[in-house]
Amino acid sequence: MAAALVLLFENDRAMRRERVFRDRLNILGTLTDGELIARYRFPRTTSNDDLNRVKDGFYKITSFPNVVGSIDGTLIPIQGMSGEEEPNFICRKGFPAINVQGVVNANLRFTNIVVRWPLATHDAFILSNSGLPNIMENMNGWLLGDSGYSLKRWLLTPFGAPGNPQEERYNKAHCSTRNTMERAFGVLKSRFRYIHFTGGCLQFKPAKSIRIIECCFRLHNKAINERIHLGADEPVVHLYNNNIAYQRRENDGLTTRQRLLQRF
Repeated sequence: MAAALVLLFENDRAMRRERVFRDRLNILGTLTDGELIARYRFPRTTSNDDLNRVKDGFYKITSFPNVVGSIDGTLIPIQGMSGEEEPNFICRKGFPAINVQGVVNANLRFTNIVVRWPLATHDAFILSNSGLPNIMENMNGWLLGDSGYSLKRWLLTPFGAPGNPQEERYNKAHCSTRNTMERAFGVLKSRFRYIHFTGGCLQFKPAKSIRIIECCFRLHNKAINERIHLGADEPVVHLYNNNIAYQRRENDGLTTRQRLLQRF
């Protein structure tokens, strides 16, 4: 999506020190069209067109407006763990795993991933410690996330206990639109079965496993771009934490969701 949603692969080779990436999205708001053309070979309108195409892709699913991505986490099984950190990586099924955060568009292409945290890390913590909040604060649009995330102006979650038909319709549209993430993870793991529990697991320590996982995401995006089909394989079910976040509701988030609710 050009510079509209930059693909940020955040990792930590040593699992301790966070790599720092320049926030390219914020630059769009500070550079003139001439500077944008000189630096990126496209004007501001091109970036806006790309972002509008992303929104149109999601809108065609359930008429949910202004969506720039669906967000969720998934577990990638690994081996090679030892030492004091090992318990942090053990999932409920008894094997070590890395908790990966991803954002996808309606075409199942990943636009943002974070690959660096052990299983015990909550999805909401991974989000808050990534570069994504800064990106979204400067973007005209919102992400759709499940109840593992807190409601924000730029991240809309479902109603925990819908109290009327309008809220139920909102939840249904939210779920159907957000399902792009479930499908994307399913397709990704069908392409690369060794990052799915049915194919075993990555037989490496976390640092090397992270590099392999990143490569799988990049190859998945290339396959999406080139329209390479899975063939006979069907998307597999991905594993995730199923943790429910304490629902902190920012005032801006409540206002945004309540205003959007009038459409349903």
